[in-house]
Amino acid sequence: MELSDFVTLIHPAIAVVFVFPLIGNVVNLAWAARQRRLQTKAKVKSKIPAVSGAEHKRLGDWLTGSVVGLTLLGVGHPIVENIIKQELLSKSPFQVVFLFLLFAATIASLVFLYKAKEKKWRAIFATLTGMGIVILGCQDGVFRRTNEWYWSHYYYGIAASLLMVFSLAIVPEIYRDKSNKWRIIHTAVNTFALLLFIGQGMTGVRDLLEIPLSWQKPFVFQCDFVNKTCS
Repeated sequence: MELSDFVTLIHPAIAVVFVFPLIGNVVNLAWAARQRRLQTKAKVKSKIPAVSGAEHKRLGDWLTGSVVGLTLLGVGHPIVENIIKQELLSKSPFQVVFLFLLFAATIASLVFLYKAKEKKWRAIFATLTGMGIVILGCQDGVFRRTNEWYWSHYYYGIAASLLMVFSLAIVPEIYRDKSNKWRIIHTAVNTFALLLFIGQGMTGVRDLLEIPLSWQKPFVFQCDFVNKTCS
């Protein structure tokens, strides 16, 4: 394996070692917090710790940052590879500078989203973060599998990231709303996100099987993928 092959493994390694265990903890705490809330409402003494709700929020914040960071890493690697391969630094330096500024702006928008208190600023920074993720994902070099978008690791990942950003933006509304409307929206959004994460695990493993080592690429890419034959 060459250096580029090891760099390719950073994205899935972080997902397996850090993000997916974090998802399990967040889901477990979400269930515990809901059960405690229902038991309290029914005036039943609960054995579930009162801190479960606060822990769910804390780890949920970590999860959003981790998912967005992992997405930026996932699209950033092929973008940088394409810049080097196409020699864009000399051919189109403005484009390269724009891309790096866009990465920085997306990260900054997410940081400001964590700090924003007013609804309008949370909406602005959530929108900017989402726009940055989508625009970066549309750059040359990023493999999207658009012909099979319904089974694409890229589209699942972008959708999951956008849902995480939205979920983070509405957290204060959940605590302010007494009708539980925002809590129901939060639950529905994150249930769908959980299904996307499961799909991410499956499509990610598939894509790892399909990505050849760097020295194999010139030979593998000469194959006839339609008829599944190689010379």
